Parts: sequence; structure tokens; C-alpha cells
Amino acid sequence: MPVRPPSDVHHLLKAFEGRPAAVSASARDPVNLPMIRHWCEAMGDTHPAYTGEDAIAPPTMLQAWTMPGLSGGPGARTPAYEELFALLDGAGYTGVVATDCEQEYVRPLRPGDRPTFDTVIEAVSPRKTTRLGTGYFITTMMRVRVAGELVGTHRFRILKYAPATVPAPEPPREEPRPARPRPVINRDNAPFWAGVAEHKLLIQRCTACGTLRFPWLPGCGRCGSPEWGTVEACGSGTVHSYVVVHHPPFPAFDPPYAVVLVELAEGVRMISNITGVPHDAVRIGMSVELEFIRLDGGGELPVFRARADRPDGAES
Repeated sequence: MPVRPPSDVHHLLKAFEGRPAAVSASARDPVNLPMIRHWCEAMGDTHPAYTGEDAIAPPTMLQAWTMPGLSGGPGARTPAYEELFALLDGAGYTGVVATDCEQEYVRPLRPGDRPTFDTVIEAVSPRKTTRLGTGYFITTMMRVRVAGELVGTHRFRILKYAPATVPAPEPPREEPRPARPRPVINRDNAPFWAGVAEHKLLIQRCTACGTLRFPWLPGCGRCGSPEWGTVEACGSGTVHSYVVVHHPPFPAFDPPYAVVLVELAEGVRMISNITGVPHDAVRIGMSVELEFIRLDGGGELPVFRARADRPDGAES
């Protein structure tokens, strides 16, 4: 059902211009050093004029001395001011936001001063449309005195508005699960991935000294020979070490999950995933066996499944 826009009540609001919003109201507390100290600490203002026996109040505290507090105070608002707000609320302009203020300082306030103030409804704007909604700017002018002497003025402007209609958010779309990252294949490891495609786990073997190596490298780490052949792993191994990944999350992976360092029966070690067992049940020394998983969109990866006869005796 469409929301009916609030009516234009500017002709009624104009009658409030010039009427009092506060008359001979008194500050709830005299100007005092504790409030000055709290204000300066909150603002980070370390000016020496605001401390000591001859301290003055920061000029920008002018409005603070006139605030009625959460519980209100005598003379805080006149019936005219309350009527103005009731009219706006009843017409649908229920939102309120402060927009700006202008202050003039005639003389500084000092501890012991007891401010009094009078406030007038100075102006009501025609109806305006803002990003918050449609409404009226209400400007009040306050004159602050001490013992009848003018010490400062405070012009304050608010917007009373009818909150703009916010369209209902669209239901979240279910995003497709990101694809698992594909291995980087280059001239040094291409034969390894060719073996994986045939469900073979190939280990490099130096033809000069016979040393097995994994991961694949262009030369032997023991004798430096660039010549090599391959040995097909039997697929058996044990968990030499492991980590459980909780953070940060990576696309296509659901933490927590275990990443294992498997020592193959041939004596080399390989980092991989482990399947067939919860992440919190992986143990060092656990017996594993090779298997291959197919990736979405093609390709395969070698991983390791916990064996049913692993040392902890649990079933996979």
C-alpha cells in the first residue's frame, strides 16, 4: 500500500515565528571548573586559559550551560514550542536532526556565573526535500545573560522531517561457490601433473645419484645434476605434521580444515589435504593412502584419505 505523503503545513507553522521557546530560563548549574575540565578532556583542548584560579570557560561551551539534561528542567520549553513540535509530529514530520548553529561571544563565562537565557522561534522555512526526507528547517535564537548582561548568542537550526521511504532490501542472492584454485603448471612440473591426470603420483629421482625429491625441482639438491627420471609412489604414507586452518577464510574452502604434511613410504614428504576424518581428529603418525579428487570444471588433485587401520583405531 503506498504511503501518503505528509501535507504542507507551512502556513500554520509561520504563525510560530517570533514566539518564545524559552523565557527567563536558568542554567541548572553555575559555570564550574569540573564541567570545564570534562569538556576540555573530551575535546582534547589544553589551552591554559581554561585551568587555574583565573580560569574561563571555553566559549564553545555556551550552549552546554543552557541544556536542561535528560530529565528536563524548569522553563526548558514553552507551550508554544511544544505546540510547534506537536503540530509537526501530527502532520507526519516525526524525524529530527540538528543541521547547524552560529554563536557569538560577547564576554567569557567564569566559574560562579549563573547564566539565564531567552529563546525565540526565529524562522520556519518553506517545505524542503532532503535526502533524509521532506520537512521544515526550524531556527531558534537564544540570548544568554549573566546578571542581566548579554554574554553570548546561539542561533540553532534543526530539520523536522518525514523520513523518506526506504525500499525493502532485495533478498540476498545465493552466489555460486567459488571454484577451487587450479595448480600452476610450468615446464618444471608439467610431467608431474600429466601423471596425476593418469592417477599416478610421480616422484623425481636424480639419475646421477639416485636421490628422490619432492616437490619437483629442475635440479638435484644433493649433487646438482639436472638429469632426472621418475618413480611412481605406492600411495601409502603417514601424517608427519599438520595444521588446522581457521582464519583467514579463502574462497572455495570452508574453515576449519586440516592441511597435512604426509611422509610417503618412499621417504619424501608432500603437503596436501586429508579426507575421511574430521579436522579435529587428525593426528601425527596417522596412516593415510593416496586418492584423487576431481575438480569442478575439470582437472584432478592428489589428496590423502585416513586409513581404517590408522593408529588411533577409528573408522574413516
